[in-house]
Amino acid sequence: MDAAVADSPMDRLSRELESEMAAVNDLIRERMASRHAPRIPEVTAHLVEAGGKRLRPMLTLAAAKLCGYQGPYHVHLAATVEFIHTATLLHDDVVDESEQRRGRPTANLLWDNKSSVLVGDYLLARAFQLMTETGVMRVLEILSNASATISEGEVLQLTAAQDLATDEAIYLQVVRGKTAALFSAATEVGGVIASAQESQVRALFDYGDALGIAFQIADDLLDYGGTSASIGKNTGDDFRERKLTLPVIKAVAQADSQEREFWRRTIEQGNQADGDLEQAIEILLKRGALDAAREDAFAWAARARNALPSLPDHELRPILSDLADFVVARIT
Repeated sequence: MDAAVADSPMDRLSRELESEMAAVNDLIRERMASRHAPRIPEVTAHLVEAGGKRLRPMLTLAAAKLCGYQGPYHVHLAATVEFIHTATLLHDDVVDESEQRRGRPTANLLWDNKSSVLVGDYLLARAFQLMTETGVMRVLEILSNASATISEGEVLQLTAAQDLATDEAIYLQVVRGKTAALFSAATEVGGVIASAQESQVRALFDYGDALGIAFQIADDLLDYGGTSASIGKNTGDDFRERKLTLPVIKAVAQADSQEREFWRRTIEQGNQADGDLEQAIEILLKRGALDAAREDAFAWAARARNALPSLPDHELRPILSDLADFVVARIT
């Protein structure tokens, strides 16, 4: 493997935060236990131990450490963020009727929808228990608002994702809800728990927000050109699930009558046939929609980088800057 690939910003961040992440993982295992319902740790462990990158909790740890935090509660907040993320994944897989997550069968496929929903609820409750232990009201406000925003984004997507009238502004609202809200909350609470200057807390929020949007656009692009191994799900899932993601929105905006009818049949009506995914990719390429979405992802990554200069001069800061490039490097 290329040395540059082997030593990615994620790898460097993991090394810098190795001891803190070990504490986070210990706390996650401790708090996902249930004395009375053994299915809870079974379902949770299936997803938590599936080899996810733990990006969101690492962002919380990095933000707190970058701002000079010396206490124990950044670990609690990182575990909180991971519990919220895991709960949303369990719920998403039920809503989307997904069969693969992080390269493995989904929990709802191995157990059932009821178990996935209820265990997701349990993890959200655990998340709120954890965040209260910090004793910082603003932390509770940020993470509870993020949880509400995530749910709101998911509900908005239910109606917007299959409506050809959905434009880029609505798409951005959905992405800010379902993805970027937890990224920005993860970084923001790291600054808050460290009692950072207000301008620095805002910079951390801006970084997380832009990073989350770049991350999601990259994911949307990979669905039309990645591999199952690289994206942790089946290529073309978004198309099959009739999600109107950014590349499709851009293509619909330029569609002729024949192409619009294709999108109406496959996305709005859900009447899909063999070869439709290949035709969708052909249209996306013809209309330059993939390149345009790629440019948007790079622009959001640049916004994330540009939020960092006002933060303390710390060895973690250039890693976070490189991380913004890394999340979109998958689509180059």
